[in-house]
Amino acid sequence: MDVLALAQTILGFVGIVAVGWLLRRFGVLRPQDARPINNVIIYAGLPALIFRAVYPAQLDRSLLIVAVVAWVVFATSAAIAWGATRQMHLPGPVAGGFILTAALGNTGYIGYPVSLAILGDEGLVRAIFYDVFGTVAALLLVGLFVAQHMGSAEERHVNPVKEALSFPAVIALGAALVMRAVPIEVPGLVSDGLEALASMVVPLIMIAVGLSLRPGSIREHLRALTGVAVIRLLVAPLVAAAVAGLVIDDPAAVSLVVLEAGMPSMMLSLVIGARFKLDTDFIASAILVTTVASVATIPLMQAIAG
Repeated sequence: MDVLALAQTILGFVGIVAVGWLLRRFGVLRPQDARPINNVIIYAGLPALIFRAVYPAQLDRSLLIVAVVAWVVFATSAAIAWGATRQMHLPGPVAGGFILTAALGNTGYIGYPVSLAILGDEGLVRAIFYDVFGTVAALLLVGLFVAQHMGSAEERHVNPVKEALSFPAVIALGAALVMRAVPIEVPGLVSDGLEALASMVVPLIMIAVGLSLRPGSIREHLRALTGVAVIRLLVAPLVAAAVAGLVIDDPAAVSLVVLEAGMPSMMLSLVIGARFKLDTDFIASAILVTTVASVATIPLMQAIAG
């Protein structure tokens, strides 16, 4: 593994967060400006990213095992995170952010390029399955329920099932799967447009994280943030290694699921947190802390996975 290249990739994302924070610090943008940015991500960038990833992928039934492992890792991490929030007596909006950031990893935005760099095209396809049918599915089918239950009272009238079915990423995923089944080729002009939209997702989310970040929040929630980092960066990949060792024969596939399971906190958790009025200060801090710490933990977990 090229640790230097990995560190440079992750620290590049941290640099974009710093740009967002500086824009807020000097009054160019305000924290509430993150909301329209999040809307652009949800309704334009993310659907394009999902469609572009799934439509051309070479699919194989064996890849479903990767998604199953992703669900086991999510369920275990979420259960541990829920227990930790009870033990620490965290208020609802913070507890919801804790569970989302501890149980859901950044298996797409950071996971895709890291998987491609380390494990090649075959690793990327597996990463897509882990992300789309594991992490993203868990976010939509479970994460929305958690956010709705622990968010502010005025948002609890929202039907999470309707939210999941109408979520643009789900619609894009369905469209990609349908179009794979029919002999229709996506025109080059459309493909180029999707590529452009998908390419803006990562920088926009990182800018939104920077706008939402309040450095004092890290000091205020140091204990809880440490708990998130331990679950997300150490417990989750160790669970993945144990499960994958039992159900996967291919060492490269084992390395992939351990890699994806050890990704830092999911950036989209900030978007969902804002939608349901969870503590976005805490969520942004968790994303930043785990992203920086992952520079050390990802190589460590890969060494353990063999």
